[in-house]
Amino acid sequence: MEKRPLIVLTGPTAVGKTSLSIQLAKAVNGEIISADSMQVYKGMDIGSAKIMPEEMEGVPHHLIDVLEPTEDFNVVTFQNLCKEAMEGIYQRGHIPILTGGTGFYIQAVLRDIDFTSNDEDTTYRQELETLAKEKGGDHLHEMLRKVDPASAEAIHANNIKRVIRALEFHQQTGGRISEHNDQESQKQSPYNFAYFVLNDDRAKLYERIEKRIDIMLEQGLVEEVKTLAEKGLSRGYVSMQGLGYKEILDYLDGEISLEEAIYILKRDTRHFAKRQITWFKRESEVIWVNKPDFAYEEEKILAFILKCLQDKNIWS
Repeated sequence: MEKRPLIVLTGPTAVGKTSLSIQLAKAVNGEIISADSMQVYKGMDIGSAKIMPEEMEGVPHHLIDVLEPTEDFNVVTFQNLCKEAMEGIYQRGHIPILTGGTGFYIQAVLRDIDFTSNDEDTTYRQELETLAKEKGGDHLHEMLRKVDPASAEAIHANNIKRVIRALEFHQQTGGRISEHNDQESQKQSPYNFAYFVLNDDRAKLYERIEKRIDIMLEQGLVEEVKTLAEKGLSRGYVSMQGLGYKEILDYLDGEISLEEAIYILKRDTRHFAKRQITWFKRESEVIWVNKPDFAYEEEKILAFILKCLQDKNIWS
């Protein structure tokens, strides 16, 4: 059976994926699926740098504003919602363009990773959740480091859900989720795909990150987080663990000053971008698109991408 087309356009945070993805979608008659763990939430617009309807230029966007901030969102939910959106796009005779910076989500769809395991017994998960509340995320992260160092390296201590998932996998199977995911990521993709990573010089990227955060603050990031907190959203929700939300929440709770919150947010966003680049470097069959090579001209970048798509028979 002929493989169906799929375009991936990713890269570190603040690199400029949004604008390019719209031009690409218009050129290939595509529809965009957001591979972002925060833009899926309603009311979380500024901190997630969400594209607004008036910026979409008529290009259909999927998986934006589909969940309430009280709902959980993880890679399995993403995979299911994404496949559903893709079916509709194929039926309309268009090409899905997966755009966003969450590498693990992209890999889950691209390689059709199987996350099914014995989820019926949740006793151990509940024990770990209690332990996290009592002793904190670092304690759980240390437990993970002992049984699966590679996962501990890949998963941030703040990402308690994923730490728990990795510990649970080890408890259920005796294996390491890092090895399981590595095996799954080597699988042949069921799609005829092109995987583009937009990148920039590190110094330029960090400059863009800092500028973007300044703009977010001007746009009312503190007020946005305040509104969510007034609705009862606290650190316990997955949505409030996102960059930009947890730091401002700490400020609103009087734990740190606004100046400290901004410093931490900028620092951690830079670290996040660095981790994203490391992730993409590990992925196979990636086409790197370095902005300086194209003198930062979007038309040249787009022409290069379209030529690659023609060479791969994804678009003509």
